[in-house]
Amino acid sequence: MRALTKTDFNFPKQKSVYHGKVRDVYNINDEKLVMVATDRISAFDVILPKGIPFKGQVLNQIASKFLDATTDICPNWKLSSPDPMVTVGVMCEGFPVEMIVRGYLCGSAWRAYKSGVREICGVKLPDGMKENEKFPTPIITPTTKAEIGEHDADISKEEILAKGLATPEEYALLEKYTLALFERGTEIASKRGLILVDTKYEFGKHDGVIYLMDEIHTPDSSRYFYAEGYAEKFAKGEPQKQLSKEFVREWLMDNGFQGKAGQQVPEMTDAIVESISDRYIELYEHITGERFQKEEAEGDVLKRIEENVIKVL
Repeated sequence: MRALTKTDFNFPKQKSVYHGKVRDVYNINDEKLVMVATDRISAFDVILPKGIPFKGQVLNQIASKFLDATTDICPNWKLSSPDPMVTVGVMCEGFPVEMIVRGYLCGSAWRAYKSGVREICGVKLPDGMKENEKFPTPIITPTTKAEIGEHDADISKEEILAKGLATPEEYALLEKYTLALFERGTEIASKRGLILVDTKYEFGKHDGVIYLMDEIHTPDSSRYFYAEGYAEKFAKGEPQKQLSKEFVREWLMDNGFQGKAGQQVPEMTDAIVESISDRYIELYEHITGERFQKEEAEGDVLKRIEENVIKVL
């Protein structure tokens, strides 16, 4: 199975294309976006040299299901998903921040906490917390939305308002939506034997209304633990069994790579690529409760995508 790592479509009324770390986003007449979830994979804001088969399909289909499952909470950008790797939606003007919400102390927040940090994005953290400990209530730790090649940076609510990145009324709604979406994601995960640990949301405006954009509750934007065994592992200080991209970051760190200048990405063997693909499919099946149907690349995937998209434009 070949991974799809590059697209270069020319759709009807296409005005531009933006190649992100993972998604290729096509602007259709400043009205719609065609978002192609490729099989590229990034970590530490670096695109890794090999793609992961089926990753794009996994991300697109999970996001599509969660967008449909949260329309009662807030409006979102999705109009249709004409292909397993594609979502077509309304064009929004995005807020230049990502709303990160954390239910547990882990990942980058834990690394900062362990080094003595007790305030993240203006949120004060109590002393004495342990890795993977649940916060009394979820906390919001926004980041700036970085340009390609740059790193996202932590930012506080106060800084967002001071810089005019959102009005107080807009930010209040962003917070409200973020917490409500996280609660819904937590409920759905719980039914599947998973814990939604942390995630990120992106929002934008369309005709003056705030919309949820991009992906939601995927393994690229979220971290999940298995509920079974969480308490025992936490009590013993053992690593949690998790479904997220963190295992990719850990593999990179174990091999001396953290995205810093001069560091080389370790060799991605076929076995590593296949194991990452398997983990993505595992998460899909756990979080949706459905078997993953591999869309095999019979013939030309690019041709299939192009034909499916043109039908809905």
